[in-house]
Amino acid sequence: MIDYMPRVVDNELALRLEAFGATLIIGPKWCGKTTTGEQRAKSVLRMQDPDHREGYLATAETKPSLLLKGENPRLIDEWQMAPVLWDAVRVAVDRRQEEGLFILTGSTSVDNTGIMHSGTGRISRMKMYPMSLFESGQSNGSVSLKALFDDPKLDIDGAMSGLPIEELIFAACRGGWPASLRRKSDAAKLMIAKDYVNNICETDISTVDGVQRNPAWANMILRSYARNVSTLTKKTTIYKDVAANADSMTAATMDAYLNALEKLFVIEDIDAWCPAIRSATTIRSGKKRGFTDPSIPVAALGLTPEYFQTDLKTFGFVFECLCIRDLKVYSQAMGGKVSYYHDRYGLEADAVLHLDDGRYALIEFKLGSREIEEGAGHLLQIRELVRKYNKNEAQVPLREPDLMMVITGGEMAYTRPDGVKVVPIGVLRD
Repeated sequence: MIDYMPRVVDNELALRLEAFGATLIIGPKWCGKTTTGEQRAKSVLRMQDPDHREGYLATAETKPSLLLKGENPRLIDEWQMAPVLWDAVRVAVDRRQEEGLFILTGSTSVDNTGIMHSGTGRISRMKMYPMSLFESGQSNGSVSLKALFDDPKLDIDGAMSGLPIEELIFAACRGGWPASLRRKSDAAKLMIAKDYVNNICETDISTVDGVQRNPAWANMILRSYARNVSTLTKKTTIYKDVAANADSMTAATMDAYLNALEKLFVIEDIDAWCPAIRSATTIRSGKKRGFTDPSIPVAALGLTPEYFQTDLKTFGFVFECLCIRDLKVYSQAMGGKVSYYHDRYGLEADAVLHLDDGRYALIEFKLGSREIEEGAGHLLQIRELVRKYNKNEAQVPLREPDLMMVITGGEMAYTRPDGVKVVPIGVLRD
């Protein structure tokens, strides 16, 4: 039996089972939802088991409550194959008035399954991502994100990353898919992400909502999205790119494909942070193009680690995608939400990480040490804008950033004299 590699969400799942009757684990396929659920479950129902699938579906049609029988917590894997199970679980939780009864897993959005009731108060939802660098062992975890928030004066000086640029590039191309860590050769590890993209285009984009879609079009859209990862490229630009090779595709059709990719947790755009420090007309509010894992755009474009070793500028966009994935994983227990700041004057923060208690961090991603000064300067300028705003708006002041951080692909962590933390991605953890 393969040893389980602990995930950051393990403790969150335990807490949700303590607080709610059922917990739904959502996220992209192959990210480890079922395996994580199995660590807490005492019985398992696998809806996709080919030996029993037809029987399970027939039972769900006639008396779905029979499928819920078993020791609790009972894991129901890929519940959306029989959407009626959602309401059966909700009713069972209502009747039994107990916590920790069920764990459900699914790789598509709940809102697309025709359920009768949202399950609010009965079924809690927990998002999972592919593995962060700390979970997969590439980050040594010597600097905690939570500790940085809790102690602005935390001494991080001298924390060293053991992740050279070549290994960082490979980790981004391989992605955070648990299956890739069990493969022996590098070629086999990289094959997981390629197969993931192929499956999305050939099968999943049609089965997600029962609408037949063109695999070639799906691939073209993914490729165009990948070319624009970590940028503010407009949908109209992506549409022009795709329509040049698929002249019969309409903008509405492309939107339908993108919605399907969102429901499959393949793409995940970043919203803008629009504080009142400058006029709404000067702050860019479009979405930054993103994926749930950096290996997806790499695989969609057919690129290799060797390619990026000679094109670090392009890798910088993939590096940002990787860092955002890890920040989402590390901050999840604190209610973390990621946005970005960018205005028409060129001032930006690659990420603004908000916690559910109101604290937030301004973050820049800089692959090399030469860009750290520029990145830190951006963060300090945004803080100064907040301070200037507060001088004129004493009644409703904006909170100043609790943390300013430049995340790098470098070796050593340190605190600059201006207070900005410089943290290699290879030392960061939750």
